[in-house]
Amino acid sequence: MRKGILSVLGVVLIVLAFFGAKAIIANKQKIKPKPAKVIKTVFVDTVRNSAVPIRIAANGNVTAKRRLELYAEVQGVFQGGTHLFKPGTPYQKGQTLIHIDATEHYATVQAAKSTLYNQITAAMPDLRLDYPTAYIAWQQYLRDFDMEQPTPVLPVAGSEKEKYFITGRSIYTSYYNVKNLEQRLAKYRIAAPFKGVLTEALITEGTLIRSGQKLGTYIDTSIYEVAVAIEQTYVDLVDIGAKVTLSMLGAASEYVGTVTRINKRIDPETQTIKLYVETAAPQLQEGMYLTAMIQTRDVTEAIEMNRNLLQNDHTVFIVRNGVLDLIPVTPVYFSAKKVVVKGIPDHTLVVQKNIPGAYAGMPVTVFDPEQSSKVKDVHTKS
Repeated sequence: MRKGILSVLGVVLIVLAFFGAKAIIANKQKIKPKPAKVIKTVFVDTVRNSAVPIRIAANGNVTAKRRLELYAEVQGVFQGGTHLFKPGTPYQKGQTLIHIDATEHYATVQAAKSTLYNQITAAMPDLRLDYPTAYIAWQQYLRDFDMEQPTPVLPVAGSEKEKYFITGRSIYTSYYNVKNLEQRLAKYRIAAPFKGVLTEALITEGTLIRSGQKLGTYIDTSIYEVAVAIEQTYVDLVDIGAKVTLSMLGAASEYVGTVTRINKRIDPETQTIKLYVETAAPQLQEGMYLTAMIQTRDVTEAIEMNRNLLQNDHTVFIVRNGVLDLIPVTPVYFSAKKVVVKGIPDHTLVVQKNIPGAYAGMPVTVFDPEQSSKVKDVHTKS
């Protein structure tokens, strides 16, 4: 009896387990509801190609356009003048920058001039007899001869015989020897070729100057240049005479300059080309570091957009028939945040803001500002 009851209970448990498992399996096979597909809203801009003005930013240091490196061509002791030979000293055109003691050389010049004068005087009796016409010119030459003035040019020989006669007396040799010494005497004084300022002085009064020694630097403060480097791909956009706005970091002042020269050599390390901007602003000083904004030619049939909208393969996203699409473009100029591109047809809807996970063929909805304003009005009234 007991065994029969246990057998019946076992059968009942098996049946219950079977139906329980069947119920659990049936419950798992229920179809889950699919999530609603979300279509993203995008901001777009309608393309209207036009002429886009480009301003190229570059940096450079101010240097004097006219500068003179002072070197000695003779030897002697540096003598002081009316101005102290110190950095910052201004000079007018023609004033003496450096005067070297030339007493010894001056005596040599005077001796050579005296020799020349004596040679001509000794030849005068023969000139009077053999060349009476030339005698008058040589006589006038001796009258005009001044030992304290530069040696005048010799009279021109009227014939070959006269020329041979003068040559035979070594007058031409003495004359050119005197002129050579006079030229060297002039190098003992260095005069300012233009109005400017001494910016470097490497000697002081009483210094023994040697030939070839650098003495200092002299600049013209009325006109400056700024050498700036730009990418060689942008050189074709810049013309000689282009206007440039110069400014100093942290200062509100701006200065106007002009592109005067464009170097034809590309720097092999940076792949840039130097432009030279000329400016005459009196507030500038040599060595200042300035930022230059160069006005170039306009790029026609182009648009300007944010750089982050340009994909790595030089494509941009557009909206066409409710889906995203990628079209190729040609970048013309990159700035810090913007890029000028060509190749997008007019009236194309270009995406204005990046879309996370965007891909070509992705369905989107174009943002309608009018519809958005209506929704806001309804919420306001309610």
